[in-house]
Amino acid sequence: MELQNLNTNFLARNIIYFEAIDSTQAEVWRRIKNKTIKNGDLIIADIQTKGVGTHGKTWYTDEKNNIAFSLYIEANCNAIKMEGFTREIAETIVEVFQKLYKIELQIKQPNDIVYFGKKIGGILTETKSFGEKIKDVVIGIGINTNKSNFNEEINELATSVSKEFKIKIDNSKVISKFVNLIEPKIIKRIGV
Repeated sequence: MELQNLNTNFLARNIIYFEAIDSTQAEVWRRIKNKTIKNGDLIIADIQTKGVGTHGKTWYTDEKNNIAFSLYIEANCNAIKMEGFTREIAETIVEVFQKLYKIELQIKQPNDIVYFGKKIGGILTETKSFGEKIKDVVIGIGINTNKSNFNEEINELATSVSKEFKIKIDNSKVISKFVNLIEPKIIKRIGV
């Protein structure tokens, strides 16, 4: 996958793509452990077999042409700098869809993107610290952009952008816009 109109300094400059993987989040952590990842790397997948949500819940990425990615950020900052970061990511996602498609999504605290109570996306922000300093930040984002089928377990709870607004979403445009908008916020917070 190539991102169009990318104007970041480091974020998503290197993209690692998988047709299918257990979880992009898990892959980032494996690469951190193996020292095979660089600051700003984006790991993206069409299908996740064990996508991770918050509180150990499953995030279903069982159809192609939706968004499932994780970003790795090398940090060296106090934990206080990360306060409210997930909310800022959620606000940025809402801003992306407003700017690109003129649609209004909502945020369900602390980390869900919803449309009239039905979940469209989720954010999983994980950190690893040494002492009082956060060293690694992994941002996982899943968005049902073009998903059409929802299993019984989540049919009443989840939806997709295309289902609600009857439009086809260009995932690469959404991801590009997101990383372009979030990078300055990351730099401001942690001085990457």
